[in-house]
Amino acid sequence: MNLYPLLRPALFSLDPEISHYLTLKLLKLSHQMGLSALSKASSDNKPVTVMGLDFKNPVGLAAGMDKNGDYIDALAALGFGFIEIGTVTPRSQPGNPKPRLFRLLEHEAIINRMGFNNMGVEHLLQQVELANYKGVLGINIGKNFDTPIKNATADYLTGLRKSYALASYITLNISSPNTKNLRQLQQGDEIKRLLSALKEEQLKLQQKFNKYTPLVVKIAPDLNDDEITHIAKLLLEFNLDGVIATNTTISRETIQGHIHANEIGGLSGAPVKQQSTYVVAGLAAELNRKIPIIAAGGISSGRDAQDKLAAGARLVQIYSGLIYRGPQLIEDILKIL
Repeated sequence: MNLYPLLRPALFSLDPEISHYLTLKLLKLSHQMGLSALSKASSDNKPVTVMGLDFKNPVGLAAGMDKNGDYIDALAALGFGFIEIGTVTPRSQPGNPKPRLFRLLEHEAIINRMGFNNMGVEHLLQQVELANYKGVLGINIGKNFDTPIKNATADYLTGLRKSYALASYITLNISSPNTKNLRQLQQGDEIKRLLSALKEEQLKLQQKFNKYTPLVVKIAPDLNDDEITHIAKLLLEFNLDGVIATNTTISRETIQGHIHANEIGGLSGAPVKQQSTYVVAGLAAELNRKIPIIAAGGISSGRDAQDKLAAGARLVQIYSGLIYRGPQLIEDILKIL
């Protein structure tokens, strides 16, 4: 039973950030009461193996929905093939001043400038240990806002070391537009230093825990062809295990004239679909299936997900589409794949 269309008008009448947390709390409460079947997608599993991990199906939840790992079991019960939590930083931080989340209803889009608001990696790991979920769990890590960009690698190393044992895979978020200078880490020598240090640490941790946890990089949609080629070469050079394409965009070309078009932050949802798919296709051409691509950005239907896979992705992630379409979106995607 899909109750979301009945609930959506009430939820959309609230401030977006209040609505976000209220929805998650209601979802968790219904799960604890054994009512998850009321919102679960009723699709058969479609297992796939990627990065050496066995996914129940190729449809995942993107990072950002559950930043602290507080709702893992409730979200997993919706029928996702995998869950990604975070972005988490070494220390807790409040994020950017409010308001920082905006709906663009006619575009089925969202602008956010949350700024990695989270309770810190220790809290997140406690929540992971309390969860009953046994499926694929990604942990998305970033740097604290007050860590200078020249010291960013230390923050990512902290996140990697702390999360390694409990994560199925770890995502390096170097593409959020909402932490000052963060996107510099995608460029030039910065990304080389970061990837070199983290791959070296990953191999040390593999020995320590007798477990290989794949390392994934999340990149921006605002990349030109040369930048896509450059990043693809680095992913191959440093033997990364996967890449997520893409994060939110800073472009406003597709929403010109909207009341929120001038709000600072990352734009997600339907307007980013075309550029995100372009980046997926560009990466696929460069990587030649040597590194798997996880597609995110503007997936609001089964056809959108199919387009990402046709462009070269192996898995897909949803977030904004889930807000506008509800859990039914998971089933719609799985039906068409």
